[in-house]
Amino acid sequence: MFKELELVIQFAKERLAHDGSGHGFDHAKRVAQLAKRIITDLGDPAVDEFVVLAAAYLHDTIDDKVVASPEIALEELREYLTMIGVDSTQILEIIFIMDNLSFSKEIFGKAAELTINGQIVQDADRLEALGAIGILRTAYYGGSHGSILHDPTIAPRKLTSKAQYREDSTVINHFYEKLYRIVDLMKTPYGKKEGQRRKAFMETFLAEFYEEWDL
Repeated sequence: MFKELELVIQFAKERLAHDGSGHGFDHAKRVAQLAKRIITDLGDPAVDEFVVLAAAYLHDTIDDKVVASPEIALEELREYLTMIGVDSTQILEIIFIMDNLSFSKEIFGKAAELTINGQIVQDADRLEALGAIGILRTAYYGGSHGSILHDPTIAPRKLTSKAQYREDSTVINHFYEKLYRIVDLMKTPYGKKEGQRRKAFMETFLAEFYEEWDL
């Protein structure tokens, strides 16, 4: 393991230790593990493994769902990476990936095009929103924000802005408003294949959910 990566992991663990929204260190660790699988599947020598794994562990440490001030968190992260000796070019790419990773930026046309390093992190993070883990994280996040579980009279929205995206909806509507959509946004072969597998599991879950709901 890169010596700098050990320090990055410690930083992420400390910053995400008290998260109660489903974006804690356990999530970051799984994103990093998925990123490793994508790297292996790609076999691309151009991939910078340190940049990928650092961005995977750190991606939510500057997210406005997690921190009160993303700007302050970003500056603290930049200073920390410089202090532990990360190359300045790598720091720029890590931050660039983190800043252009999100679903909301991509669908609302505000994200810059990611390199293969960024695409790996993005797909790994999006896979974490799917499958069994994705179902539980959706419910956990919705519960932490007091969202309604399900209301058949509230139709899923066609999102047109980040402000609308951040407004409360039902937990079940989140599957249609975001989760199913991200499968079609995957960039890597592994992400596309695994995304479809996890989506199929979620569809089976929802079919069972509706059957039980409508008793």
